[in-house]
Amino acid sequence: MKWPLFRKKEPASGYDPARLEPVIRSSICNGEQVAGFRDRATGRVEEIMLIRTEKDLQDFREKYGITGPIEKVY
Repeated sequence: MKWPLFRKKEPASGYDPARLEPVIRSSICNGEQVAGFRDRATGRVEEIMLIRTEKDLQDFREKYGITGPIEKVY
């Protein structure tokens, strides 16, 4: 039996460009990068996947159909 409190949150399968914008959150300390989407209204970032290589970034772009530049936030 799975407890509802400890369920993993399902990542967004698609995104609404009018409501969300793609961003890469980068750590100042160790350089770790995580791709996700920032809500334009609240500024909250939902992290989707860890970016280790350029291929990871390309996979993120292809999966969500992102063609333009992606802003980096620190």
